[in-house]
Amino acid sequence: MQAGVQEMNPRIPVIFYANHAYWWDGFWSQLCTEKFFFQNLFIIIEYKQLKKHRFFTRLGAFSLDQSHLRSALDTLRYAADQLTADSERQNALWIFPQGKIEPVDKRPLLFFNGTASIISSVLKKTPWIYLVSVVSRIEYLDEQKPELCLSFREPRLLSSVEYQGADDLTIYMQRVTEAHLDDLTGKIRNRAFDEALTVVRGNASINKRVESFMRFFGLEKG
Repeated sequence: MQAGVQEMNPRIPVIFYANHAYWWDGFWSQLCTEKFFFQNLFIIIEYKQLKKHRFFTRLGAFSLDQSHLRSALDTLRYAADQLTADSERQNALWIFPQGKIEPVDKRPLLFFNGTASIISSVLKKTPWIYLVSVVSRIEYLDEQKPELCLSFREPRLLSSVEYQGADDLTIYMQRVTEAHLDDLTGKIRNRAFDEALTVVRGNASINKRVESFMRFFGLEKG
């Protein structure tokens, strides 16, 4: 997590835009909100996914149906209204601009303009908004069980004066996310975890339990 992510002005709304490679994405947005941010959390999830898994609404999720233009526009307006609502806590929207789950290594990333449209609506009501790139990658490293790596980039404080249109902003977010993913992949490949924080630790993998057993009975070689 780069500098500034936890120091954002709570009076300014924030959009966390993320790659969408895993079904679990909505859950760790909730986890991070509770662990680090204490914000009013809203999540936009694909309509088909939310219809099948309605418990996501308990996390602050609402759906976007790309197959119906009017419904999609209503969702974007609703998101902007939530971000600009009066609140003592910071209003935060987590969104996955790819619009569907795709392989983590797919290039180029293709984002829909919906996120930029929400930003445009927000900047008509308030002069500033934070944009934070979040990327995730699941890998099998040295354990039987997989490990989830999350990375947060430094917030960009975007003003209504700087906003140059949905197309330019969408391309910008695509490029930032691609570079961010490549950076995270490099850190994982090189095991560069010195600055990483373990947020959740699961049950021990089989290999760890075997190693513990061997140590306990003094069966380790050497």
